[in-house]
Amino acid sequence: MLNKEIISITIPFLLLRDSVARAQELMIDFHISHLPVIDDDKLVGLVSEDNLLNAPDTEMPLSAIQATFSKISVQANAYFIEAIQFVNEFNLTVIPVVDKEQEYIGAISASDLLKQTGKMIGANDPGGIIVLELDRVSFSFSEISKLVETNDALITQLNTYSDNQSSTFYVTLKINKLEISDIIATFQRYEYKIKYYFGEELYENELRSNYDHLMNYLSI
Repeated sequence: MLNKEIISITIPFLLLRDSVARAQELMIDFHISHLPVIDDDKLVGLVSEDNLLNAPDTEMPLSAIQATFSKISVQANAYFIEAIQFVNEFNLTVIPVVDKEQEYIGAISASDLLKQTGKMIGANDPGGIIVLELDRVSFSFSEISKLVETNDALITQLNTYSDNQSSTFYVTLKINKLEISDIIATFQRYEYKIKYYFGEELYENELRSNYDHLMNYLSI
């Protein structure tokens, strides 16, 4: 997904001649803390709520506080992961999108980025989740995939995360079925360390079934 494909069409922009008060009003109306400022179709910068609060006069034009604007933006044809990185790093609610000539294309809201991230990791797709903890050098996608497939299941999403304070490497698997007890058992048999797992346990289902059968028998 490219940045230009997830531009939030409802986010307004400001002009240098707009007042500080006008910028504050728009931020309140749209529940955001940042807005792009445009001049002659080009991005001048990103003004924040803090910039506005520090302005000596709310009736002054934004051009008077232009030096305080952030210069953060992303290219329209870049992959949207870059936008996520900047939003997280600089705690932004909005990030501007520009072309190679710095012409303003639009802006992406942090909430829309969160939605796209959810789609990317399959957050809304049904299935179980398994988080493995291992050394980076031990990571083998082919082996992990094979162990899952031996249980008549497939990996629909795989994400990795490294702990910078250690050599620990986390692998998050999204599985295309909820009953994952057999997959858990397979990983344990091959001495994989399971950090977390979420899904329906087969043995719990069987236990519930046996309990229901017993209750039905006793009620006869």
